[in-house]
Amino acid sequence: MSNELSNTEKLSEFYEELKRLEIKIQQPCINECFAEFVPKGNTLYYALGAIKNVGFQAISQVVLERVKNGKFKSISDFINRIEPKNINKLQLEGLVKSGAFDNIFPNRKTLYENIPNIIINSKNVFENKINNQTSLFGEESNNVSFLISDKNNSNWPNDEVLAKEFESVGFFITNHPLENYLDLLQRNNVKTYKDFETSIDNECFLAGTILSIKERKTAKGNSFAIIKFSDLSKVYEIFLFAEMLERNRSSLKEGKSFKLTVIRDKENKDNRFRRLNVRNIIDLNDIKNANYTDVFIELSSLENMKDLYKKINEKGDSKIKISIEENDKNYLFELKDKRKFNYEMLKFLNKEPYIKKITV
Repeated sequence: MSNELSNTEKLSEFYEELKRLEIKIQQPCINECFAEFVPKGNTLYYALGAIKNVGFQAISQVVLERVKNGKFKSISDFINRIEPKNINKLQLEGLVKSGAFDNIFPNRKTLYENIPNIIINSKNVFENKINNQTSLFGEESNNVSFLISDKNNSNWPNDEVLAKEFESVGFFITNHPLENYLDLLQRNNVKTYKDFETSIDNECFLAGTILSIKERKTAKGNSFAIIKFSDLSKVYEIFLFAEMLERNRSSLKEGKSFKLTVIRDKENKDNRFRRLNVRNIIDLNDIKNANYTDVFIELSSLENMKDLYKKINEKGDSKIKISIEENDKNYLFELKDKRKFNYEMLKFLNKEPYIKKITV
């Protein structure tokens, strides 16, 4: 793998094979990983030099400093020890997006937004060392807040964390975007590609996150695309032809997740599990944000009605009925106005102890 540091497609294939072999992958880490891929026991330490825009020579010098003088204790410690020529803007962006600094500063958003500040401080430290001056940081050199302004403590939301990991690594290591949709996929009877591959079903719902898109032309000049998807079981390819491609081209982006309706190509007997015809393709976010037509909520008590009203007070397209069984009586209500009730609201309300059941 170290011979293919810049070949994301090859690295993605190797990564899938390592998962199949149940070999643990240590995600990018400034204190644990090396410039190249390094195996230790049943663990492969991801190469920092394989992160996009992180130069192999520059990161080799960073690793050498860590090996000589110990792990980095903080961002301040990192800046004090690394020469500015080895940490330019693009390199730092790649390292932050990949999560390489998580063990010394877990808020990737704050760190990413402060990269210009980090570079300026790094240059100041280096210039002071050259001039044999006292460090600007003095006793505060391990105080991260001295270097980084953090007006908003919120990190990137999980889907954005994964999207930026994908930008920097080229595939998903720490988590998979489809894990954010598990309940939604189950409700929509979506199978994994691996299950479909071994089943006798001719038609199926699949889900996948796009890893790559390659457009081609047929002999007649018609456009088609070979799209590499990843789900929670494996990586697979789908061919999207002419009309289906044109209809969805604007939404087909690397890192986005979709629900696919696929049919086996019976005529392609030699390769029937790989060659699939796509009937429909829908962005999972569109499914997640769509309002349900009819919602039936079963409450445990009349006392909880006020709280429920507060939570579903936004107008929308969902017709909502509420049932309460109390003191041997059954109460049935239908809200006069339609409300907003989508998958996110369903997940949110299902956590409430007074909700007995929600049917959509």
